[in-house]
Amino acid sequence: MESLTSKLIMQERHEVNLDITYPDLPIVEHLADIKTLISNNQVVIIVGETGSGKTTQIPKICLELGLGRKATICHTQPRRIAARAVASRIATELSVPLGTYVGYVVRFDERYSDKSLLKLVTDGILLSEISSDPDLSSYEVVIIDEAHERSLNVDFLLGYLKTLIRRRPDLKLIVTSATIDAAVFSKHFDEAPVVEVGGRGYPVETRYIDSADNDEHQLIIDCINKIRKEFSLSGPAKDVLIFQPGEREILELSRLLKSSFQDVFEVVPLYARLSMRDQSKVFSAKKGKNRLVISTNVAETSLTVPNIGFVIDPGFARISRYSYRSKLQRLVLEPISQASAEQRKGRCGRIASGVCYRLYSEEDLLSREHFADPEIKRANLAQVVLSMYSMNLGLIQE
Repeated sequence: MESLTSKLIMQERHEVNLDITYPDLPIVEHLADIKTLISNNQVVIIVGETGSGKTTQIPKICLELGLGRKATICHTQPRRIAARAVASRIATELSVPLGTYVGYVVRFDERYSDKSLLKLVTDGILLSEISSDPDLSSYEVVIIDEAHERSLNVDFLLGYLKTLIRRRPDLKLIVTSATIDAAVFSKHFDEAPVVEVGGRGYPVETRYIDSADNDEHQLIIDCINKIRKEFSLSGPAKDVLIFQPGEREILELSRLLKSSFQDVFEVVPLYARLSMRDQSKVFSAKKGKNRLVISTNVAETSLTVPNIGFVIDPGFARISRYSYRSKLQRLVLEPISQASAEQRKGRCGRIASGVCYRLYSEEDLLSREHFADPEIKRANLAQVVLSMYSMNLGLIQE
């Protein structure tokens, strides 16, 4: 009975005929090149600027090429909120119910079936699957998205997949990011071909606010008042995205902005622990009040918040870092890198001209590291070694 059921599922997968169309995004200009490279190469590196459409359109390109029928297309995201949101977006674009041909699996939540051609997962979920299925035999394609974040999970996956593709010549690997050093990634995968995709061409004005006033909340309020005074908030890009380091800071700022701008703006928080219902509010912009969206760096690259015309960037994020002295892994408030600052700036200017307010000086920005340190340089190496052993990732010295 199980064998018959499996055959029927496989037959249904082969007979799926999806209506695949592409929205007006920069990546569409490169469709022919990307299709050719994916068809003719086992590994492809795709560098796409913020807003290029790489996250949502590359899986559709794979589906259009007929991939996902013999086995599933696995698409990784660094965060649960991103995996759910991207799966929902792709299902909507393909006009299929979420959980049928497009699904997701994250910790404590999943909407996925045996007939799913595309599965969104977190990096951690894919790593855990390696323990039980070292050859990842249930997958025909693996897409590693947001590779620039260089988390431990991503680095483990990139190292493991390099050895796996030698054992499995039928497995295709696509590595995508907005700010990776493409040459380094290409060399890691034996000179894999690289495609570079531009982002939206709408201009973004950068305004630096280097104030002696160290009250960040007051600086944010001043920026919002400037936006109200100088700009018309009736166009397509009318909402304001404000970055904060963590949930506590978001809730504190939300209370303040609600008391100050409740009659003018709707204040919408965005962080990982929000319920699905509250998260969906961020992506379903309604007519009425303009919005003040307050988010952690989850909105930096993983998710695209619609209708953003203005970004307020205080220039800090909480980074997990191991302290040799205290022997503890801590979340430390640190200045973001130049690459992260550019990513935050790129959150506006997607559908119209935008303005990015940086609450620090240009000299401060230029003095920062170009890229953030990979997590493997910030973690307790004992944890790294034990994780590698627990996941059977091979000999440490190799």
